[in-house]
Amino acid sequence: MEIFLQAETLWQREIVRFIRQPIRVMSAIATPLVFWLLLGAGLQASFKPSGMPAGIDYVQYFYPGVIVLMLLFTAIFATASTVDDRRQGFLQGVLVAPISRATIVLGQALGCTTLSLMQGAVFLAMAPLAGIHLSLGAIIVSLAMMGLIAFAMTSIGLAMAWRTESTQGFHAFMNMLLLPIWMLSGAVFPVAGAPGWFQWTTRLNPLTYAVDALRQGLYLAEPASSGATMPMASAVAVAIAFAGFAFLLATRVARTASTI
Repeated sequence: MEIFLQAETLWQREIVRFIRQPIRVMSAIATPLVFWLLLGAGLQASFKPSGMPAGIDYVQYFYPGVIVLMLLFTAIFATASTVDDRRQGFLQGVLVAPISRATIVLGQALGCTTLSLMQGAVFLAMAPLAGIHLSLGAIIVSLAMMGLIAFAMTSIGLAMAWRTESTQGFHAFMNMLLLPIWMLSGAVFPVAGAPGWFQWTTRLNPLTYAVDALRQGLYLAEPASSGATMPMASAVAVAIAFAGFAFLLATRVARTASTI
C-alpha cells in the first residue's frame, strides 16, 4: 500500500505540471489532428492502398493511427521532463527519500499514461467525424488499449530519459526511434497489402499488435470493417507483454542510471 501512495504522489505531480502548461495540451492534440486532416483528407481521393478493408476510406482507416500518434507525442513530451528533473535537482531529492527507483518509475509512468489517456479520450470523441460509430463496449475496449499503448510508450520514454543528458538529445533519439515504429505498425498503411519485407518487419514490431487490437476495439460492432490481421486475444496478449517488458526495461535503466 505504501508503494502505491508514494507512486500516487509522483503521479499527481505529473498531472498538475501538465495542466499548468496549456501549450503542451494544445500542441499534443493539435499536431495529430493536423496530421489526420492533412494526410487523411488530402490523400483520401487519390490514395487507395491495397489491403484496406472494403467499405471504408483512408480517413477512416488512418483514424486509429492518429490516436496512437497522439499517445506517442504525449509520451515523448511528458517523459522529457525527467531530463529536466535531473538537471534541476528534483530527481536527486526524490532518490534521497526512502523510496525505490521502481516506485519512482511507476509513478512517472502512471502520470504520463493518464495524460496520454485524457488527450486520447478527447480525440476518441471525434470518431463519428471519421464515420466510426462507437458502442459502449467499443469505447471501453478502445480506452483500455489506449492506456496499454500509452503505458508502453511512456515506459520506453522513461528508459531513455533516465539515460539522456539533454532534452535536445532525448527528443532527437525518441523521434528517430518511435516514429519509424509507428509507421511500421500498420497505423499508416495496411499490412495485408504491403510488400513481403514490410510485412515481416511489421510482424516483428510489437506496436503492430497493439494497433491491431485498438483497431478491432474501435470496430467492435463492425468486425469486418476493422481489417484485422490477427485474433483479438493474441494481439492483446502481445500488447500486454510489450507494455510489461517496456516497464521492466525502464525500471532496470533507472536502477543503474546515474542522476548526477
